[in-house]
Amino acid sequence: MNPRKIAVAAALAALLLAGPGIAHAAPPAAPPRQEQVAAATITWTLERASNPTADQQAAYTLITSAMNAAVARYNNLSDLGKSITVRYDTSVPTADGNLNGTIRFGGNRSYMTERTALHEIAHTIGVGTSSGWSSLGGSGTWTGAQATALVRQFDGSSAKLSTGGGHFWPYGLNYENEFSGTAADRHVRIVAAMVRDGL
Repeated sequence: MNPRKIAVAAALAALLLAGPGIAHAAPPAAPPRQEQVAAATITWTLERASNPTADQQAAYTLITSAMNAAVARYNNLSDLGKSITVRYDTSVPTADGNLNGTIRFGGNRSYMTERTALHEIAHTIGVGTSSGWSSLGGSGTWTGAQATALVRQFDGSSAKLSTGGGHFWPYGLNYENEFSGTAADRHVRIVAAMVRDGL
């Protein structure tokens, strides 16, 4: 090959390798895989009559508001998961919740509140309805370490969670006069701690 052509080719190659935009670094290492666990969520559906009466429609409106607020609070403050079916049933005096995931609101409108919804969601998760409840709360005092530590964080070193009749207190939201934003938040956190304890 012509020595001049060889020199030109070498000069061009040197320019190309030294020019801007040419990177000679090793490709970046792939980031290490991090295992992520998706938080569970509570979801709910309301069973509605195909042609609701005015009474049913009014109840549906109140129940929807109560459940939306309660479910939002649970999903914001816990990683609990449950699929809940809600019914309006005038044969129910107040409201009830079952471990199978059903909540029934009775005809008394004063129970169609966020407080009631939070309380009944707790029953669907196992408060008063599960075998874990019987073993950890059957003595009249909750014996699980995490929920006990949490109530002591809230109320002092001698605080305890009392149990009876399928309910707990404080923060069980058993009556409307127990409801406040703080009490509702603590309720959710205690139920979540009970689940970690083995509820």
